[in-house]
Amino acid sequence: MRVLYFPDEDGVDVSGGAAELVVLALALAAGKGGTETTTSAEPSFGGTELASVEVVSTSGPGVRIRVDSERSALLIEGDRRGLTALADEVQSIAEMDDGGHQHIEYFPDHYYLVAGSLAMVVNSPHGGMPSR
Repeated sequence: MRVLYFPDEDGVDVSGGAAELVVLALALAAGKGGTETTTSAEPSFGGTELASVEVVSTSGPGVRIRVDSERSALLIEGDRRGLTALADEVQSIAEMDDGGHQHIEYFPDHYYLVAGSLAMVVNSPHGGMPSR
């Protein structure tokens, strides 16, 4: 799994194979865990590669996506309800049969993300754009 952080855009971009996305979905559903990321020779388009993704249960309410720059880690912290909702979204992306991506971004009254959460783009295991 590769995670790029774009501080000027307040967002992260997540790419990985289906199995890697499933591991992330399982950690989210469990409310704990994470994974080390991989580096790539592919262009980063100005993003900074992060070293890990960590999931932490909190009392909430909601989910906050943030980066710990000192540890080069993507942190996803939240209550079980919110983490489960995000897990379902990541699982559905892992199961995509074509290219594509999903934007996971806060807006007022978002059902699980809290204000101040970074935007996250999760890419299909088949690439970020459909082949059809």
